[in-house]
Amino acid sequence: MPKLSVVILTKNEEENIADCIKSAKWADEVVVFDAFSEDRTVEIARKLGARIIQHPFHDFAQQRNAALEMVDSDWVFFVDADERITPELAVEARSAIQDPSRDGWWVPRYNYIFGKIVRHAGWYPDYQLRLLRRGKARYDPKREVHELVILNGEEGHLKAPLIHYNYDTVSQFIERQSFYAHYEAKILFRQGIRPKPHNFILQPLREFKRRYITLEGYKDGWRGLLLSLLMAYYSFVTYLRLWRLWRL
Repeated sequence: MPKLSVVILTKNEEENIADCIKSAKWADEVVVFDAFSEDRTVEIARKLGARIIQHPFHDFAQQRNAALEMVDSDWVFFVDADERITPELAVEARSAIQDPSRDGWWVPRYNYIFGKIVRHAGWYPDYQLRLLRRGKARYDPKREVHELVILNGEEGHLKAPLIHYNYDTVSQFIERQSFYAHYEAKILFRQGIRPKPHNFILQPLREFKRRYITLEGYKDGWRGLLLSLLMAYYSFVTYLRLWRLWRL
């Protein structure tokens, strides 16, 4: 049987880490790859039997690449602290890693946003390439956030879902999207993309149309409308920050 490690990236996740680790106990090893948390994350993880590796955080891509280098299992299943592995997914993952023709597996993810699963507006099935054969995968260092896996091999798709307790409140959503917008602007800047006046209007409109109409956000009622509006707003914020980078 190939050895599989569930790797959980953490930074001050004392509220989430226990339930996440418990959902991963089926793995051969649970590794908490911690960016020097200042709360009780490490203490809780250690009590639950997780292996602790501490590594300074620069960006998400570098952190995941570091984990791939420092964990010695055949397979790595990346899980965030606010995610939970269902029993059905655990069984399917165990079976999947025995397939010699696949080096990576996409996992569908259910996103709980403002207390309920959101099934449209781009939030479902929200496939994530998380189950990786070590040595065959790395993360694109140019994608510091919303990381992109570079897979040297064939990929497959699992059916059982990963559960993501994503955003509880609007303020939490705004805080995290502001963080992402900062990194997205830096990525566009390095690509040499200069914002034009029409980007500040057309990009948010396109994003709203994509989320609310094309991806059927309207089917999720007020959540779908609010999420589509918020994502459109952060499209504007990204270009605003990009404009500021060009002015430095």
